[in-house]
Amino acid sequence: MLRKHGVVDKFVEFCGDGLSTLSVPDRATLSNMCPEYGATSALFPVDAQTLRYLEVTGRSREQIELVERYTKEQGLFRVDGSATPKFTELLELDLTKVEPSLAGPKRPQDRTSLPNVWKSFTAAFGNGPKPDTDAVSRLSDEGGPVNGRSVVAVEAKPAARVQDGSVVIAAITSCTNTSNPTVMVAAGLLAKKAVELGLEVRPYVKTSLAPGSRVVTDYLQMAGLMEPLEKLGFFLVGFGCTTCIGNSGPLATPEIEAAVVKEDLSVVAVLSGNRNFESRIHPLVKASYLGSPPLVVAYALAGTVHIDLTKDPVGRTRDGKPVMLSELWPSPAEVNEVVQRCVQQDMFKREYSRIFDGDEHWKKMSAPTGPIFQWEPDSTYVKEPPYFEGFAPQPKPLTDVTDARVIAMVGDSVTTDHISPAGAIPADSPAGKYLIEHGVQKPDFNSYGSRRGNHEVMVRGTFGNIRLRNKLVEREGYWTRHFPGGEELTIYDASERYRAQSVPLIVIAGKEYGSGSSRDWAAKGPLLLGVRAVIAESFERIHRSNLVGMGILPLVFAPGENPQSLGLTGRERFAIRGIDAITPGQSVDVVATSDDGETTTFRTHARVDNDTEVGYMHHGGVLPLVLRELIGGK
Repeated sequence: MLRKHGVVDKFVEFCGDGLSTLSVPDRATLSNMCPEYGATSALFPVDAQTLRYLEVTGRSREQIELVERYTKEQGLFRVDGSATPKFTELLELDLTKVEPSLAGPKRPQDRTSLPNVWKSFTAAFGNGPKPDTDAVSRLSDEGGPVNGRSVVAVEAKPAARVQDGSVVIAAITSCTNTSNPTVMVAAGLLAKKAVELGLEVRPYVKTSLAPGSRVVTDYLQMAGLMEPLEKLGFFLVGFGCTTCIGNSGPLATPEIEAAVVKEDLSVVAVLSGNRNFESRIHPLVKASYLGSPPLVVAYALAGTVHIDLTKDPVGRTRDGKPVMLSELWPSPAEVNEVVQRCVQQDMFKREYSRIFDGDEHWKKMSAPTGPIFQWEPDSTYVKEPPYFEGFAPQPKPLTDVTDARVIAMVGDSVTTDHISPAGAIPADSPAGKYLIEHGVQKPDFNSYGSRRGNHEVMVRGTFGNIRLRNKLVEREGYWTRHFPGGEELTIYDASERYRAQSVPLIVIAGKEYGSGSSRDWAAKGPLLLGVRAVIAESFERIHRSNLVGMGILPLVFAPGENPQSLGLTGRERFAIRGIDAITPGQSVDVVATSDDGETTTFRTHARVDNDTEVGYMHHGGVLPLVLRELIGGK
């Protein structure tokens, strides 16, 4: 609803008597998804639920009373019947119309109701109609043909079949959902009932549990729910970002990965994460759905999204009796009883008190000392970056861009995961080849996220998403064309050739360029490739700010204009005029010259929004500016 309405650059505050039914963890779930609906911030007022949360999490009575007194004195404390504050706009959500849903298969804003999940998958990946009733479950167990473009037997189990729509990753993960005891307990209770009925997770499904807090495993253990989760394969793999950020590791077996590649299968991840942009979760997984932890368990049992969980069985008992999701789903009373009994104040106090202690491995680590960091030349994890090469106490004059070439021409909703992926590093990619050349074997590649301290890896991974669709080439991935000749090269190799020729680069994009995570490397990487400007129909707020922070100029097409209406192909040479005297929000003329000398001039709007950002541009980014201020004693 919020994404559809449009809340970019806006503050969203939730109001109304319905708030009394939302616990603070429920509210945190909505607030933590703020970047996904594009707002600057998402706020909830302080009320009785807030005070209850402070008490449960171990805050002192004095602190709680201070919060209550202060917010009431300031007129900020909400009670049922409170007057609605004055807002610029007011949207209404009828809570009676909220229904079980997932988001996917490619974006967090693409909500789909539970009965329509299979339809959304079919629409995106072109499979045939869903089999009637429980045919998917029955035929998969029997080893017979299952509807879908491709079916491949794997060695995980004789009856196992990996097909289009198969769930190959089921992960209870992320800082958002795992911070909510209600949904975590619900997942555990669902798993408990499934185990009691003899249900098993499909053997090709890779399962994992990665809470954002150690308190989660404390209360799951006390409730006796870790054991059933583990029996279904949801073992604790760590605390923090795992599958949600793309650190899912390999699929369940090498045979499954080989089958997916050989048959070009459209397989699925279901996770309780924050984001599901293309190829973010795993390079071989084309579809990803975000769902609550209990739904993650349910889809792990079903083994496919080509199913209507409101009508079709999740699985079968040992004697072949179909089991419906409604039979497994715990009631609110069951969940609340466990939460009240097992989520205890002492758990928060104990875990919070030792949060910075670390384990024995952390304590044994040695670190260099001294005023200056000692770089290790042979490290493939941390290298001295080139941001200050050629640094001078005074900035060079800001100049216009001339004879620039397009390194990437992309469409709408290109995310920071497309620009700078955080997950697995393909061996045949420029980043993978770099690591191999420096003695790192494929099993030790780790991920882009873990290598973000090495600019050599990260610049080679820029626009390295294997699902990136660059309109300059026919195939997906990290490819482009080098002009004027048109030779197809990797984006990194083409940028190096342009650098040798002193040719500046630009990116042309559609709407919502830079959606998703506030990933700094999605701005650092293009800078190191040689990108001077990005011309788009619109920018996501945080990424626009990050581009300016690195000295890259964000330009917006005039209303009603876009690359298609202007007839741009990406083969042209571009000149951007008026940068030398840029002011906040000024108009900037761009001239595109085709191979035959024909020119197209169009006006853009500079998304440099204030004088501070103008300063960033004149200094070549925030890093040189800060260094100059340090040198100058500011």
